[in-house]
Amino acid sequence: MPDLFSQPSDAPWTPSQLAKAARRVVEGAIGGLWVRGEISGLKVYQSGHWYFSLCDAQAQIRSVMWRANAAKHKTPPPDGTTVFVFGTPTVWEERGEFRLTVTQLLVTDQVGQQQLALERIREALRKDGLLDPERKRPLPELPRRIAIVTSLDGAALRDVIIVTRKRWPGMELVVLGTRVQGAEAEAEVVRALTRVNRLAGIDCCILARGGGGKEDLAVFNSEAVCRALAQVNVPTISAVGHETDFSLTDYVADVRAATPSAAAELVVPDRVALDRHVAALSIRLATALGRGTRLATERLGRTADRLQAALEQKLERRRRDLERLAVQLDALSPLRVLERGYAVAQNAEGMVLRHLADFPDGAGFTLRIIDGRITARVEGVS
Repeated sequence: MPDLFSQPSDAPWTPSQLAKAARRVVEGAIGGLWVRGEISGLKVYQSGHWYFSLCDAQAQIRSVMWRANAAKHKTPPPDGTTVFVFGTPTVWEERGEFRLTVTQLLVTDQVGQQQLALERIREALRKDGLLDPERKRPLPELPRRIAIVTSLDGAALRDVIIVTRKRWPGMELVVLGTRVQGAEAEAEVVRALTRVNRLAGIDCCILARGGGGKEDLAVFNSEAVCRALAQVNVPTISAVGHETDFSLTDYVADVRAATPSAAAELVVPDRVALDRHVAALSIRLATALGRGTRLATERLGRTADRLQAALEQKLERRRRDLERLAVQLDALSPLRVLERGYAVAQNAEGMVLRHLADFPDGAGFTLRIIDGRITARVEGVS
């Protein structure tokens, strides 16, 4: 291929020149061929083109099936399906990416090994109760410290920080950095989740990763990671991939968030909205207290009126009873008898003399009349 390498060896190539050369080499050296693999991450775009990956246990190949060929199939095969495809290997020049352009696709009846492994893990987790809705814990209403298990270099951490600072600037975030894909990611994520339980004052834990293909999210389908997440002693949120991506950690965690940003919105309260809510509650409370005080004052006034009326009525009854008794007492008074012309005889000690024996001859006594007293002496009796 002298035309590809006709430049002097010391002359630099541009990326586009290198991509074009690589494309011609790949297409010329390999040509069309049949490939057997598992479908992963298949997406159907509005244009009708299919984009997916063909995978086995060791590798994956980005693939595309243009609309003219995809239209021959009623429905796209689900992820995990084993297929035979006929296509031409090439290089996508704009991204310098190796890709398989598929023209034929044959679906087999076999479920891919990766899908089988995923189902085995799901069943093991289900048997141990880690997928039960009853074990889900509610998120704290006003957390103070939030642990975040994610990559230090990924967009997920940046998104969580931006949303947190906007909603509650004083929130404390404890970041446990870890790889989120690759051979060492599983052990690092498990180690980070285990460390969460040793941190003091943690109210919630977010396990986060940005978007990616199904293979990029494989660590979040790991049984070890799922079990470590279930052992975290505070409420957990799984925020892995995009809104349409689902991983086993989404089912094990207490709450699933569509994205890392959504996870921050779920657990971090909005301080501005909370301030407005508190202000509204204060107004409602003041209004209710004012209304209650006014009603209490009105009730107290009515009670005082009734009490005063009752007291006046009772005093009037007592006054009438007193007047009646006074009349009765006055009628029984000796003075009333004296007013009718009678007199009362009393000795020197003031005792009333009622019988003849009380009037011996020559004895002195006093006659009590209506307007005074008369001194008298007994000269005779009859």
